[in-house]
Amino acid sequence: MTASSASSDLSGVSGLPGPPGTVAPARRATEQTDESGDSGLLAALLDGMDAALAAFAADGTVTHWNHEAERILGWTTAEAVGRTGLTGWAVRKEDADGIEAALAAAMRSPGRQVQEFALLTKDGRRVLLRTQSSAVRGPGGRVVGVYCAFSEVHTQLDLERSVALAEALFEDASWGVVLIDADLRPAVVNAHAGRILGVGRTALLGRPLGELLAQGVEELECALQHVLAEGAPPATAELWVTLRSEGAESPRRCWRSGFVRLASPLAEEPVPLGVAWLFQDVTDTKRAEQESSLLRFRARQLHRAGRAAAECPDPAEAAAVHLDFALAGFADHGLVDLATTPPAPYGAVAEDEAYDACEAGDAGDGAGGTGMSPGSGPGADAGAGTRHGRPRLVRTLASPAGAPGPAERLPGTGIPVPYAPRHPVFQAYERRGSVRTGAGPASPEGWAAARHWPDGTVHGLCVALRSRGRTLGVATFLRTPARRPFDRADADYAEEVAARIAAALDLAGAAALGGAPSAHCR
Repeated sequence: MTASSASSDLSGVSGLPGPPGTVAPARRATEQTDESGDSGLLAALLDGMDAALAAFAADGTVTHWNHEAERILGWTTAEAVGRTGLTGWAVRKEDADGIEAALAAAMRSPGRQVQEFALLTKDGRRVLLRTQSSAVRGPGGRVVGVYCAFSEVHTQLDLERSVALAEALFEDASWGVVLIDADLRPAVVNAHAGRILGVGRTALLGRPLGELLAQGVEELECALQHVLAEGAPPATAELWVTLRSEGAESPRRCWRSGFVRLASPLAEEPVPLGVAWLFQDVTDTKRAEQESSLLRFRARQLHRAGRAAAECPDPAEAAAVHLDFALAGFADHGLVDLATTPPAPYGAVAEDEAYDACEAGDAGDGAGGTGMSPGSGPGADAGAGTRHGRPRLVRTLASPAGAPGPAERLPGTGIPVPYAPRHPVFQAYERRGSVRTGAGPASPEGWAAARHWPDGTVHGLCVALRSRGRTLGVATFLRTPARRPFDRADADYAEEVAARIAAALDLAGAAALGGAPSAHCR
């Protein structure tokens, strides 16, 4: 076999070159397949773009026109491709020179050129577009055309505003902003939220909310799950939370919160990306509102109690009415004990008694009292705990220990309540003011029984009953664990109620003696 015949025989084998100037049939088919595949891929990419795109050859002929361009301007691909330039169909003649000059400049300049053009839609409307133009270069670097990507100006402005808003929220906002992912973990935290939560912005990312909050995490997670499932609520919510701290327990905070569900704008069906949680600390405002509301309620109660007591023919019954009105929203139980020990003559204070009364007032409350109230200094009244003995306190009024009901007047047996020597009632009697006490966090068993108070009480407030410069006895207000401990504002209110009860009981005692002062007054 000759060399020429061998070469001729191998020229038909795929992958081997034939004689000069010839191409193997298999290779030619492969190249055609690759070219058609690249064309189909390019067409799919152009049609799938979110931005409108038009491409022009060097002579201005339209070579590409995707679906987004057709949607914006109304001209189909078949109507646009093959036309020379845009003048007369997509651009007014008055605007044509400027647009053609801009496209020519883009072919000569490196990089992208951003400009705004006014084009015509198929129905004759003018549309302002923001365009990005760039030269298209061939394999040798020679310019072969220009492409122009464009979108409506208002759409671009909406996008820019959205981006600017997002950046501002995460940098300069006066509200805390936290993006919570679908797993209820923080994904993005702005600077204000980091300051409120007391940790760095990056330290919060990916951590469960239970590691950040000691109380209120259940309510917050419930709200987030509701927003993911149902969408944003119609109004803001106020959540009371306590931050988790390694040291002392943090105070409760009130966060006014709004929630927005986030969904991907690129998905055909809404896919939740998480929740945007916007919140602001309004603790001081809420506490001021609560205090104002509480003061208004207590003022109304005092007014109603005075009106109701004025209709009672018996002063002792009026005292019970004052006690009943005081318990509403304030305490769970109320007791009134009157002193029966004959006092020393009013104003007759020996030197040793004044000194002993001062020592008794400074001894402190072994059960957790707060100390002497203003105006109850030593020597203001006769000392009852030193020279003349401890007073005998007899239970006169008491609220029902079981089912709720009006305070009851107890029979006058004269048998004193067996209080312990350092009981808070004696301290309040000696100090002529109020004494607060509590069982503490542990709430030991039998704490209330040891003080002869109803079972289940853990907070006590004892207030001296003062009338006409004398101490008649002690009123005691008690709370169960469902209520918070008594504070200074509660003591002020209790002293106001005690003054009214004391005035009614003093009047009852005077009436019983035919107008003379009560025999058990001190």
